[in-house]
Amino acid sequence: MPERAVSDGEELFWRLAELLLADPMVTRSTMMGFPCLRVNGKFFACVERSTGNLVVKLAADQVKELVGSGAGIAFAPNGRVFREWVAFPVPDEAEWTDLLEQAESFVRG
Repeated sequence: MPERAVSDGEELFWRLAELLLADPMVTRSTMMGFPCLRVNGKFFACVERSTGNLVVKLAADQVKELVGSGAGIAFAPNGRVFREWVAFPVPDEAEWTDLLEQAESFVRG
């Protein structure tokens, strides 16, 4: 069976995740079949393997603002919009680093 090609987004996600995984409270997991990160057992980021999009959990108001401005895309697997989740399709190391840090902080409370 041929190996699945890894997208640029997925590769960047895991490279940035390595820094976060240095914290023993941050772990790898899956959410709805997507590879993801958790902190203290709570999901805060994942990567959509089919698109390579980074998906992060942020405050609903921030998600609404990001989607409204066009900076992010509503995360709606199977047509159901998740109000505290937003997707970012363009792999950008600086932006994704910041988003991962924001999402981890949001979930930690």
